[in-house]
Amino acid sequence: MLPTSAELEDEPAQSTPSTLTTSATAGTSTRTATVPPRLHPSPNPPLPRRLSAEPPGWVREVDVVVVGSGVAGLTAALECRDRLGEASRVVVVTKDVVASGSTRWAQGGIASVQAEGDTVAEHVTDTLVAGAGLCEPAAVDVLVREGPDEVATLVARGTQFDLDATGRLALTREGGHHRNRIAHAGGDATGAEIERALVAAVKSDPGIEIVEQALVLDLLPAATEDGRPAVAGVTLHVLGEGTRQGVGAVRARAVVLATGGIGQIYAVTTNPPVSTGDGVAAALRAGARLRDVEFIQFHPTVLFLGTGARGQLPLVSEAVRGEGGLLVNSAGERFMVGQHELAELAPRDVVAKGIMKEMAREGTDHVYVDGRALGEETWRVRFPTILHSCRQAGIDPTTDLIPVAPAAHYFCGGVETDLEGATNLAGLYACGEVASSGVHGANRLASNSLLEGLVFAARIADALGRELPPLREPLDDAREAWLVDPAVVPALQRTMSRDCGGLRNAVGLDHAADQLERLAGRRVTSPGLAAWEATNLLCVAAAVLGSARVREESRGAHWRDDFGDRREEWQRHLVVHVGPEGLEHELTEVGSPTSASEERSAGGSGGRPPGMDSPTGASEESSR
Repeated sequence: MLPTSAELEDEPAQSTPSTLTTSATAGTSTRTATVPPRLHPSPNPPLPRRLSAEPPGWVREVDVVVVGSGVAGLTAALECRDRLGEASRVVVVTKDVVASGSTRWAQGGIASVQAEGDTVAEHVTDTLVAGAGLCEPAAVDVLVREGPDEVATLVARGTQFDLDATGRLALTREGGHHRNRIAHAGGDATGAEIERALVAAVKSDPGIEIVEQALVLDLLPAATEDGRPAVAGVTLHVLGEGTRQGVGAVRARAVVLATGGIGQIYAVTTNPPVSTGDGVAAALRAGARLRDVEFIQFHPTVLFLGTGARGQLPLVSEAVRGEGGLLVNSAGERFMVGQHELAELAPRDVVAKGIMKEMAREGTDHVYVDGRALGEETWRVRFPTILHSCRQAGIDPTTDLIPVAPAAHYFCGGVETDLEGATNLAGLYACGEVASSGVHGANRLASNSLLEGLVFAARIADALGRELPPLREPLDDAREAWLVDPAVVPALQRTMSRDCGGLRNAVGLDHAADQLERLAGRRVTSPGLAAWEATNLLCVAAAVLGSARVREESRGAHWRDDFGDRREEWQRHLVVHVGPEGLEHELTEVGSPTSASEERSAGGSGGRPPGMDSPTGASEESSR
């Protein structure tokens, strides 16, 4: 049953200081800066260190296990097979059917330097500007330089992008881009086409085993020879029919997390129902470092279906504005003009904030996209998916204004990785939305996400091809295990939407912390999908909330009305991990090596050849 109103009332909370340190290492010198911590009532809800589940009833041994089946996961599987050879064994574990993740919902497209006159320098600059000072320059340089080749590989694997009259990629613009560099497929069905091609490629490779309808529960703890924390595989529960049922274990030399986003911590999102943050939660419980998780991008223009709408809602892609659509208020007036040089095509955080301000000024719960000037043919050919969604809701975008409002969309932070996708846990890698590669900073530039999944999946495979970790023996897992009651999920989602959503402040965040602590006390003893997902949502929500409370400024996708401006002392990454007393936070300098990079430079495995980890500077030459 749902919590009663009495159960959700505030209770007195004890004041406890939160842990906050700042450090960065560059060569042999160490710089230290101090940001005074606030006292936060009830700073952390209690969290389990693993999920309650029966012991594994079967074990499978492979070289690489990839968790997730979106663009990042499927590319990682294919690239690992290419790098490791015909004898390699790769398993892809996916929570639903293989094509059920977020990739297929991507409408806008994939950004890369392709057009005559566009340059690496310009794409780098647009990405850095959107990231509001928290992008890792080296990661952005890697993304932009290697992106065009990875798009070409995607085409070679069967993806059919839309072409112009000359047979070249038909390119358009989206928010934050100063050039036309967005390739699309099927008009606004880019993600679905990419997913189709990658699924076909994976299914045609006999060396890749796909385990569908399987929820990964936890990472198997292990250790390196020198005692550094490591992983030895995953435990999972197969939900559907198949040769392996129930809880089992896949032992692997390398685990690649590609589990996508966390949108289901909110009541309204663009993410599919499977986006419950399972990979983020498992990594956190295993001791991985999460970075910049307070930055949740709210898509500015999600189809408004009424105040009671919940769950996954349809996007009205930025590409509609890229083709000439305008944002207007209830009086039909444009309100983004003068707020940014690009007006409706400003970076997403700027547009979303502009919409929220206009909604507050008018006292309304939505604004409008005016796409009437695009014409019937453009809507039919370029935006068939959006046209269908609108007409299902009784809206004809060729003659009507489209009601829209911001909704939770993209997880800009995630599991901290280096340029090879390695984490602080030996043998654990991450790519795509689950990872914090450093590309997105405080706010993702539109259509960089599919590109990130391609580029960093390939870099993980490169690293594993050069040196595959040993098959490690799992340690006895004595971590505390428990499960939260699935009935708390609606209350958790309402709390996060109200107090840790698009606009935040200390009062709301403190209230949310009290609520999560109370919800964490409602537990069940029977394992199952609902309880596992609910517990993962609690773990992820606690990490996001904790970081949002600590970061006392507004930057990118993190907006606080009690700290309305950027603050120079906060132009740093905020890392959260599980310590002896619960969640702990520390600040690290932008441009500093990650913990994984430092450990590898001290003698660990992997890493690019000399010279490849440093940004080479933006190129001025035009690309194809």
